[in-house]
Amino acid sequence: MMGRIETAFAAAASKPAFIGFTVAGDPDTATCIRIARALIAGGTDILELGVPFSDPVADGPTIQKADERALAAGTTPDTVFEIAREIRKVSGVPIVFLTYYNIVYRRGIKRFYREAHDAGVDGILIADMPVEESEEVCAVAARCGIDPIFLITQTTTDDRIKKIAAKAHGYLYLVAVLGVTGVRDQVSEGAIDLLHRVRKHTKLPLALGFGISTPAHARTCARAGADGVIVGSAIVEIVERNLSDHDTMVLELQDYVQSMKRV
Repeated sequence: MMGRIETAFAAAASKPAFIGFTVAGDPDTATCIRIARALIAGGTDILELGVPFSDPVADGPTIQKADERALAAGTTPDTVFEIAREIRKVSGVPIVFLTYYNIVYRRGIKRFYREAHDAGVDGILIADMPVEESEEVCAVAARCGIDPIFLITQTTTDDRIKKIAAKAHGYLYLVAVLGVTGVRDQVSEGAIDLLHRVRKHTKLPLALGFGISTPAHARTCARAGADGVIVGSAIVEIVERNLSDHDTMVLELQDYVQSMKRV
């Protein structure tokens, strides 16, 4: 039987799946659940929840500030699991956690993955975990029925791409820029080259993220053959811009996802 992530990519086969990211607990638990529901209502195919962390090295200022807001609101891993459970009550959309190894390690790998499974989580990406050190995590993930998602960057060698592709399930997250997350003007030629290079080594769905924020970006990715586009900073900017007006925030988020889906 196909898992939720595999099903989502199959359903979106004629165009890239839209993968929407928000930081769990930003700006608070109740509003984050509203944000997630708005993203889903707009047509998000896969929902990525960032587990807030004090040192998110892969992220630019926009998502760093969202992490700070979430942590200031008292968000803990317990909160993040609760948010996932609340989303799962109303939607079958695949849920992926984007986290850092320290958070998983401190809770205990087996406990973290068991609780994630029980909360309805489908995949986990540990942003700072090298594939060479992923053996234990991948084994636990397999037992819990959770897809291990990995990042591949433009500087990743073909040899490492093969190693990552052999360990990954669900999809591969291709980093479209050199650097941290954040809105960019265009999709770089390097991102398209990376897409074509990785495609030679795997049949897994390939999703481009980092810097993708406009329908034009999504069209570029679609033409290049991407199976998914991942949007984080542009979504978090809408959240930040409307912190004092949550109703407007929800409407803008739905409209934004709908515009990104019309490619």
